[in-house]
Amino acid sequence: MTMFDLDRRTIMAGALAGAALSSAARAQSFPLPSGFTRFPIWPGKAPGSDRVTVREVETLRRPDSGPDDGVFAHIVTPTLTMLRPEAVGAKPNGAAMLLFPGGGYLRVAIGHEGYAIARRFAQAGYICFILLYRLPADGWAAGPQAPLQDAQRALRMVRGLAAREKFDAGRVGVMGFSAGGHLAAWLTSRAPVDSYAPVDPLDREPLDAALAAYLYPVILMQGGFVHAGSRTQLLGADPSAPQRRAHSLEQDVSPRTPPVFLAHALDDRAVPPENSLAMLAALRAKGVAAECHLFESGGHGFGLVPPPAAPAHWPDLFLSFARRHGL
Repeated sequence: MTMFDLDRRTIMAGALAGAALSSAARAQSFPLPSGFTRFPIWPGKAPGSDRVTVREVETLRRPDSGPDDGVFAHIVTPTLTMLRPEAVGAKPNGAAMLLFPGGGYLRVAIGHEGYAIARRFAQAGYICFILLYRLPADGWAAGPQAPLQDAQRALRMVRGLAAREKFDAGRVGVMGFSAGGHLAAWLTSRAPVDSYAPVDPLDREPLDAALAAYLYPVILMQGGFVHAGSRTQLLGADPSAPQRRAHSLEQDVSPRTPPVFLAHALDDRAVPPENSLAMLAALRAKGVAAECHLFESGGHGFGLVPPPAAPAHWPDLFLSFARRHGL
């Protein structure tokens, strides 16, 4: 174990430090699904919380949703929710997946694009971590960068858990959905720049992922194919041209970007498929390995909804891509 690995005491100390904060700040409506464990990513309060007054809450994604289909709003305590392959009767493959659910930067759909996706990939042998990230309009000092701070910290924490959980820190994939796809692309497609001051030795871990996947992602923040809701939540009602360009992720793609898997439905009326096409073009221009699947139908947010409502075979396409690239 190196000085950058997290031992059990480090993780437990962080969990205990966050427990008191979590119990006071969170109005969690539903129990954690069987097999999952959850712990905070920051030792104490998240950065820039002095003026944050929102109260964290979990509700159902839809009126007819089951208890595992919750969404969080006003996240105060960013967390990772972990599922080991053994919990679903699978054999570990030595790799990990870090998942960013979507929600338009207004909420985080931890059930639909978190629990369900984690179960699917845990069955394939990956230890899965779901990030519950802060939302930019809740008063955080970092503003738009608050979710990026959580994404960077989460990737470092996952890498730091590799020795304890017996997976390879060099085999961590990042997958995001919708606005979570924007966050995943923000984390992985640009040259790493720290978005927060280091808080402990864990922050010396590199911001490197082995592979990335952006599912029906929000990419564009300028032009005619923008998802207006995500941009408003991230940048406000009237962002400047420099702000729009800085957060439009087809810009400034780094040649260091890991291989990228993209999937989008052509009938997506919320986030147009031009978002994925723009990212694909940018990746190709930088010589980054990429694969893009455009499905005839599926709409927005298809997740693991079974056919004919959605292209449910995309996980198999992703797994084939991941295995070809060593994940």
